[in-house]
Amino acid sequence: MALHCGKTCRQYLLHLAHDSVDFRLPELKALLALRGRQCDPSEAFREKSPFWRLCGLLEEDVRSVMSRTVCGKSAFELWGHGRTAAELKSSLLEYPIEKMTPFLQEESTYKINVYTFNKTLLFKDRIEKIDALGFLPFKGKVSLKDPDHIFCLLEDYGLDPNDIPEEPFHIYFGRWVADGQRELIRSHSVKKRHFIGNTSMDAGLSFIMANHAKVKAHDLVYDPFVGTGSLLVACSHFGAYVCGTDIDYNTIHGVGKASRKNQKWRGPDENIRANLRQYGTESFYVDVMVSDASKPVWRKGALFDAIITDPPYGIRESTRRTGSHKEIVSPPEDFSGESHVPVSMAYHLSDIFADLLNFAAHHLVMGGRLVYWLPIYRPEYCEEMVPLHPCLSVISNCEQTLSSHTSRRLITMEKIKEPEVYVLAHLADSRFSPYQGHNSFREKYFSGITKKNGKGSERTSKETQNLKNVQ
Repeated sequence: MALHCGKTCRQYLLHLAHDSVDFRLPELKALLALRGRQCDPSEAFREKSPFWRLCGLLEEDVRSVMSRTVCGKSAFELWGHGRTAAELKSSLLEYPIEKMTPFLQEESTYKINVYTFNKTLLFKDRIEKIDALGFLPFKGKVSLKDPDHIFCLLEDYGLDPNDIPEEPFHIYFGRWVADGQRELIRSHSVKKRHFIGNTSMDAGLSFIMANHAKVKAHDLVYDPFVGTGSLLVACSHFGAYVCGTDIDYNTIHGVGKASRKNQKWRGPDENIRANLRQYGTESFYVDVMVSDASKPVWRKGALFDAIITDPPYGIRESTRRTGSHKEIVSPPEDFSGESHVPVSMAYHLSDIFADLLNFAAHHLVMGGRLVYWLPIYRPEYCEEMVPLHPCLSVISNCEQTLSSHTSRRLITMEKIKEPEVYVLAHLADSRFSPYQGHNSFREKYFSGITKKNGKGSERTSKETQNLKNVQ
């Protein structure tokens, strides 16, 4: 990947985690957009590769990206690269010495790490590779514990673990600039969270969604299907004020049966506010309330900088809304309302997404983003199934595979128009009609699970875990 720049432009190497591969490029573009920067893939760009070359950026841009990304592991100022050790040496000798000098001073300390992707090297082999860099004009002393500067030799042995070559496909050498935020995945794991539910969003995906939405400090972020507030936790980490609604009274108030093993009932302080308190972001908690997403409760106008949500799919959480197909009967005259329990009815997926997009068009600020999950039956999927709205532009569409036959796609949209009368008239266009095929997702999901193939149906442990986390 590269921005247009000259031959002498400073380049950076981004080392990416090899999970959530489909989400990496949209995350990088969103984080660069927060800096007012754009990037376009070059002809040689390989999206699946764990190494991306960037140019046309300032070091401050790179540090800003790494301060938020959970897809990126580390970033380096790239001094040289090549397909062989000889090409690497030639590339390093061509690198401007004036750019190296500040980091090679006699009074400074340094260390060199060796990283290999898809291959493990013996310790002696790593030492040999470091010794081969002896032609570089290092003047300082080696310090393995607390060096002033860290350098890294990175070797790419391809993506196929069953066909590892003897020699790397490509070699890079550069100065370490910053690490990504992979630690957030561990520190915010739902396994350690105070309040969780059956479908609490994975921490890594929650932060990815917040990054795709370009959530930043002082934004107001809303989740209309808030559940146990995993997305609010991620957004508040970046300094955004957060709020949400959900139709489930027990979840909003943190009462009823617990989701944890060996715990029957939820404790007195198991709620969304307690989750934010756990991570030191309670000051960004606006509030949550019991509300039906199909019924408007907000005043008209642009209210939110981002809307981030994971609607229910009808698998582990029901798709319900208030209302009844029965004839409405007036309550008795002496009815006080104290014992009223709302009647619910089916809320079809096509209606959920149509309502969600329409809500976003009316209540997002201009340029604000909507990020949500769309469940898909893979054998029938095509891009025309993604819901559209004349006021919203699709920014990215990323797939997370759940099983051989199902997946969910993370859709990111940006508001580009206000929902004026002439725009809403375009909703009659067939492109903006709700896709009714989504309504049968539940039936197709379970038919795929029970379908026999030969001696029986089997799923990998990864597929099983993914299926447990869907709504």
